[in-house]
Amino acid sequence: MASKKNRKPEEYSINELRQLIIDKKRKERSDRLSRYRRTGRSYQLETAQKENPFEEVPNTAAFNIETEMEQPKKKRGKLDHFLVAVEVLAVFGLLFILFNGMNILRNLNQEVSASLIQPTITPTAIIQAVVLPSGHTPPNEPGGAQPNESEIPVHLRAYVQSLVDIPLPTPSPEQAIRIQIPAISVDAPVVMGDGFEQLKKGVGQYIGSSNPGKNGNVVLSAHNDIFGEIFRDLDKLQNGDEIIVFTNLRSYTYVVNNQQIVEPTQVEVMAPTDSPVVTLISCYPYLVDNQRIVVTGSLIEQ
Repeated sequence: MASKKNRKPEEYSINELRQLIIDKKRKERSDRLSRYRRTGRSYQLETAQKENPFEEVPNTAAFNIETEMEQPKKKRGKLDHFLVAVEVLAVFGLLFILFNGMNILRNLNQEVSASLIQPTITPTAIIQAVVLPSGHTPPNEPGGAQPNESEIPVHLRAYVQSLVDIPLPTPSPEQAIRIQIPAISVDAPVVMGDGFEQLKKGVGQYIGSSNPGKNGNVVLSAHNDIFGEIFRDLDKLQNGDEIIVFTNLRSYTYVVNNQQIVEPTQVEVMAPTDSPVVTLISCYPYLVDNQRIVVTGSLIEQ
């Protein structure tokens, strides 16, 4: 019988060929394991050999490598869980900071808004009137119409003179800007202040008096025989006649309910009131001007 080295492949039986293949595979696996052990990538596992020599033997080298790789995976799994926990805590921290910041911003806005809200102050007269407005000497006297200082008590003349140069307040959209009295055909502008110079421009609103439509006394004055004679016919008004006062926002209608002749020093007719009224003042009688005519009206609810 020829040796195995000298035998031709066709001389081998089927079983012998199978055994040769198995032996060759075992040798290749053995060589691979030897290389893995030398490089430290494998350790010996005791596995039972299958009784059937023709079955495929498990690749122990590949199994060893996969087993070794499971250890870093477990370590990486713990690290991943830790990183996820850190990220969740960071998100909650960010949400807390945003919520806290919104509360701080809301409180700041509320404080600023509260500081901007000012209490509504009822207009009061800063300057106490000494005599009623619109006083002047008659235009037919020598020297013509001039402020009538003789109406002012002697001990108060210096005080009244000191008020001439006081600046007028800044115009408000709620102050009177125009007046109409249909019964006597009056339609005139209204300016702030009732000094001699202001009454050259139209009807003057007393500084410190209430604005139209508000609770209080809207005091308006004009001349009867100079600068357009705007209030010449106040004595013709009767109870029930309308007085319409305009602002930049709207108009207000008052109804005449009283008329009286008073002395120039009876300044109580300009006093504030609890209800909305208008008071019209002018010199009287015509071209004499030693008294005042005072007409009052009450606001019509609109």
